[in-house]
Amino acid sequence: MTAIQDRDQIDEIENRGESMVDVTIGPSLVERDAPRAVKDPFSPIKIIGPIVVFGLVMAFWYGARSLLAPYKRFVLPPPHHIFTKAFFATTADGEHVIRKAIFKATWLDVKVAVIGLSIAIVLGVLTAVVMSMAKWLEISFWPYLVALQAIPILTVSPLIGAVMGYGQSPRILVTIIITIFPILSNTLFGITGVDNGFHDLFSLHKASRWTRLTKLQLPAASPAIFAGFRISAGLAVIGAIVGDVFFRAGEAGLGLQVDVYNSRLNGPATWACILMAAALGLTFFAFFAVLERLVVGRWNTTKR
Repeated sequence: MTAIQDRDQIDEIENRGESMVDVTIGPSLVERDAPRAVKDPFSPIKIIGPIVVFGLVMAFWYGARSLLAPYKRFVLPPPHHIFTKAFFATTADGEHVIRKAIFKATWLDVKVAVIGLSIAIVLGVLTAVVMSMAKWLEISFWPYLVALQAIPILTVSPLIGAVMGYGQSPRILVTIIITIFPILSNTLFGITGVDNGFHDLFSLHKASRWTRLTKLQLPAASPAIFAGFRISAGLAVIGAIVGDVFFRAGEAGLGLQVDVYNSRLNGPATWACILMAAALGLTFFAFFAVLERLVVGRWNTTKR
């Protein structure tokens, strides 16, 4: 039996009209033709681009502030005042009161967002798996899931508060309601969108439903699933802050702190809370982006 090492040997055998039955593919040819992940090359634009955009945003910020009437400029304070008069401002005894309040509110929202997002991930993935088992389940549940997503959360928050109280639990529930649909829909479409050729291969080997799900559908749906995770990561922060605004009992999160500082006309502290919320959302998004790269980055064909 002859082992071929390159494609020229294959062409030569085919030109002679010989059979390929007694021919094996050499390791060098397999290694050469195997798909490889293309490394993302470094480009200066990755550094220069964000810096340029940041400069443009700062220029727009200061330009917009100069156009405001003097008595309205507290709404748009200079960016450096956000740090000097919020994060690093001290009282007469040297205590950083505003910074401590903002960090404490951020930690509260982190806990609410993490708990709510974790529950949404479990419920969303499990519901999508169950719906993928039978078409009639998907048809039966899908309209109500879309309706749940379409309901403005602000309109049902008072009802949730009346039933569950105004502590941490309703904030978590609001976060779940906001974040579950992207996870569920992306997981469902990823599981049901597997190529029929792969299903035929598993059917040929008489694979069980569990094997088909764990060995084919979930791995193939991983990119779509993580896309849903990334979308919901930012929505989890929004859900936690919306809960702060409506459920004011207990500790104050960033949403309530924004309301408090805005009522005191403290523009730097208000914007400090907004920036912390944005940083929190970016952190959640970056976590799932890194996790996706670790889980599916090595074999996902869209990254080659």
